[in-house]
Amino acid sequence: MSVEVPQMDELLRIVPTAAYGDDAPGPDRRGGALHLSAILPAVSNALGCPVPTAVHRDPAALQAALGLPDARSAIVVLVDGLGYWNLAMRLGHAPYLRSLMREGANQRPVSTCAPSTTVAAMGVFGTGSCPGLTGMAGYTQLDPASGRLVQLIQFKQVTPPAPAVPGLHGATARAQAARASKAAEPALDPRDLQREPTVFERLARQGMRVTASGLAKFRDSPLTQAALRGPDYIANVTPNDRVRAAADAARTPGLTYLYIRDIDKVGHASGWQSAPWVGAFERVDGQLALLRRLAPKGTLIVVTADHGMVTADPTQRVDIAADPTLTRGVAHVGGEPRALMLYAEEGEDPAAIASRWRERLGERALVRTKDQALADRLFGPVEARVAPMLGDVIVQAAGQVTLVDPRIQSDKATRLPAVHGSQTMLEMDVPCLIDVA
Repeated sequence: MSVEVPQMDELLRIVPTAAYGDDAPGPDRRGGALHLSAILPAVSNALGCPVPTAVHRDPAALQAALGLPDARSAIVVLVDGLGYWNLAMRLGHAPYLRSLMREGANQRPVSTCAPSTTVAAMGVFGTGSCPGLTGMAGYTQLDPASGRLVQLIQFKQVTPPAPAVPGLHGATARAQAARASKAAEPALDPRDLQREPTVFERLARQGMRVTASGLAKFRDSPLTQAALRGPDYIANVTPNDRVRAAADAARTPGLTYLYIRDIDKVGHASGWQSAPWVGAFERVDGQLALLRRLAPKGTLIVVTADHGMVTADPTQRVDIAADPTLTRGVAHVGGEPRALMLYAEEGEDPAAIASRWRERLGERALVRTKDQALADRLFGPVEARVAPMLGDVIVQAAGQVTLVDPRIQSDKATRLPAVHGSQTMLEMDVPCLIDVA
């Protein structure tokens, strides 16, 4: 049984907003139990230690909807950037993943969150909740306390890229770099921003073994502290050693988490349709096959991702800073090139800003005011403390459009060959592939 891949123009259309909850979605509804936020609560039930969350009250219903078997030990693998349709279009390069995709239960994608980006998705995945509760709603967002934009990979304030100085080198260059680093010191406490308990924490508190296998630099990173805290962390340098550590941990009943980042990293650098991306994809498939061989018999293996990737079209790049219609009334541009959050200047009407952006962009983007986005439940239920962090206007790019702001982004960041963040099938649909060793 093969997977039928839609035409690219369909994959690049904006799809309905995915819902949060425990019900399996119908033909006109996305998300619910088939959502990235449902995976860890469902696995917790499969392990006999159900963890309900703020948006998923019935882990047993999630397990049934996702089709997970009961198990004593489980390994959940998150492959950064491996969207369901990116995977489906390159199955010829991945014998292990291709074998999984022959199974009917694995031939349906699940939805990631909006925005479809790592920061928001890791919060959703780790807590089993939504950006409206985690406070992690985009790559950059407003810190209401300081009135500054904060980047939520490293939880640092955003500063405009420093202009290049011809001939700068040696001690002078190092001094400038040190000043830039100091100006970008952590601006937020990750644990204070993201206050939802993680599924990992809650399982550990109930006495279950919970282990994460990854790079040493991610052990105590701000993003890990915010979204993935709780496991015992095993650090290794090489990908295969991280796989072996995950398989060894699974010999004791409990939950193991394995993060694989290369596909996203190579996709941003070279494009997801490039030869380097295919090479990275083949290597990741080999790592997953090795995990399957080494995992103890009976181990449940679940492979998922945080988002898919879209090839950016340079001819459809919109420079916000160069267009007075788009900058008028906007104090800050947060988010990322496929999913913007616009923060209005004091006294400006967000509806007027949204109207100008709709008129200028037309079908190139979906533009909503914050009130409209909240009514659509774009971020799930939203806490009162989180609402001021969200943009007054939310803009999601369609097709292969990117919306960039060179005032606060480096030139490289505005010209990435592959991007994500918006609400198209290609970005929103992620795999939830089930195997048992």
